This record gives sequence, structure tokens and C-alpha cells, in this order.
Amino acid sequence: MAKILVVDDSALMRRLITSALTDVGHTVQAARTGTEGVQMLTDWQPDAVTLDINMPEMDGLTALSLMMQARPTPVVMVSSLTTQGAVATFEALALGAVDFIAKPGGTISLSIDDIRDELIAKVGAALRSRPRGRAQAGARSSAPAAAPARPAAAVSTPPAGKGVVRSVPGVVVIGVSTGGPRTLEDILPLLPADLAWPVVIAQHMPSNFTDAFSRRMDRLCRLTVREVASVLPLEPGHAYIGKGGTDVVVSERLGRLVVMPRPETPGHAWHPSVQLLVESAMKWLPPRQIIGVQLTGMGDDGARAMAQLKTDGGRTIAESEDSAVVFGMPAELIALGGASLVLPANRIAQQLRGWIA
Repeated sequence: MAKILVVDDSALMRRLITSALTDVGHTVQAARTGTEGVQMLTDWQPDAVTLDINMPEMDGLTALSLMMQARPTPVVMVSSLTTQGAVATFEALALGAVDFIAKPGGTISLSIDDIRDELIAKVGAALRSRPRGRAQAGARSSAPAAAPARPAAAVSTPPAGKGVVRSVPGVVVIGVSTGGPRTLEDILPLLPADLAWPVVIAQHMPSNFTDAFSRRMDRLCRLTVREVASVLPLEPGHAYIGKGGTDVVVSERLGRLVVMPRPETPGHAWHPSVQLLVESAMKWLPPRQIIGVQLTGMGDDGARAMAQLKTDGGRTIAESEDSAVVFGMPAELIALGGASLVLPANRIAQQLRGWIA
């Protein structure tokens, strides 16, 4: 199996995480501080790292930055379920972490069994991922530090289709999981403020994190970015991120298209569900007025629905293996013959602009 370095100042968490990973065959060593973790990274050369964010002496963000400079390695952050923890987590993902695990019980958790399967799965995905070190980060499409002023988008009202008077001519639906926040930062900031089609995103993420993520993306983007915590009208120049712990769907209210949360649907393994999002868009819009984008992530969520969308005449993009942090969800779409195009993340925004223009 693989060599995993566990970095956490809590002896309890080191023991619990080590036990979970050794039980599935990994070789594990543990570090008590960020400083010790950085040194062990170069000395022991692990295949992946779990790294706590909140540590004394050297916090996880500082340690991660030094790790990415010294020896880019797949890192899974271990974060507390707090607003501060969410903000720090997205900073870590921007620095190059592959994914994160949210501790269910706060900084020191006795409930590691609640996230045991997730921990094992995400470490496994990290081992198959492409870590983004300093050189790769510099090659990313640059996003503005602060989005420029957004002009008011003109609202068009095309002839009704499927019985709905729409406020928008079409919709982009995006499915994404592991590695998604960083990948979305390569795409959404490059879309114009007056994009005629709204963008709806199903990003697999806990409910405590999607608000902070939406706020972060709103600062980076020309589009207005909102978390879907209630029923919202679909509007041009907007991107909508499904609230964690729910499913996000396109629907209609009073003859107009909306996006809304709904309780997690049994039978779907991931939430917000990409499959349900795409199916809901197809219920209210003709296929030619939907673009599906399948980005990095574990599993196959959304692949069948996007393949059907393409069969019915819609357009789809699968992120290429060259840029995907985890080439699972896009690979499934490609295997089903459901990708109109296969593109690296840094070319997807340009393709969307061309199709929507």
C-alpha cells in the first residue's frame, strides 16, 4: 500500500487517524507539529499527507505552503466544522491541498468513526491525484484579486418552451467533487459579468462549508455567486452553488425558472447530487439550451445524466485527465460516450463563452 504522514498536534487524533489508515494496509508515521511534519516530508518522503489546520507553533497553512515548495505531495486537510475552519480550508485548497476532511466533533473528535470511510476514500483519491505544487500554481489561469464592478445584465424573455416563461435562454450545469474548489477557481473567474446563461454547480461539500465557498467565489468572480440556501430566480450573470447537505435542482415558480435546495435524496451517494441537478434542468429546458460540465472528482455522479443530455442534443464538456485532480467523474462520462468535448480546466471558460455567445 502507501506511506501516509499524519500531522496533528492532538495525540488522540494522531492515534485515531493512524488506526483507520493502517487498518486498510497503509504504512503510517505521525508528526506532532507542522515543523516536524515538513521535516518528515523530506526525510521519509510519504505518498500522501493528512494535515491539521489548527496547530500551535506552525499552523497547517504555513506547513502546507512549505510542503508544496519542498516536495509537492497530495495533502488532505483536517478541518474543524466552523466558519473560521471553512475559510482556512479554502485557503489551503488554493495553496495546493487536494481535499479536506471536516471533523464532526470540532478540533478534537471522538467521532472518527463518523468520517472513517470518508477519510479512507479521500486519502485513496489523494494518492491517485495530481498534486499542484508551486510551478503548477503559477501556470494557472489568473483570477482577479477582486472582481470588477458588475454591469446589470439584460434579462431576455425568449418564447416559452416546455410550458415555462424563462428569464434566461439556457443554463450551464456543473458537477464537481474532489479538487473542485481549486478547479472552479480556474473557470468561474474567467466568465463575464453579463454571461447570458446562469451557472448552477453541484459541488460535493459539507453544509458548513458552502456558504464560505460561495462568498469566496463571489469575491473572485465577475459573475454574482450565491449559495442556494433557498429558492432563487435563475438570472443571467449569476452562478449558484448548491448548499451542502442538500440537493440542488432547477425548477419553476410562477412560470419562471428557479434554482432551489431540497432534502438529500435517498439512493444517491453524493450530495449535492450532480445526477439530480442535470435531470432537473432537462425537465424544464430543451437539451440544446443546457450545457453540462463534468469536472474532477471521485465516482460517477452525473455521468449517466450528462451522457443522456448529449444523446438528446445537448452539449457537454468533460475535464481532461491532464488537469483533473482526480480523473473519476470525467472519466466515467467519457467512457459512456457522453462528452462532446474533453478539455483541460483552463480552456473550459473560453469554450463556454464561445458556445453561449
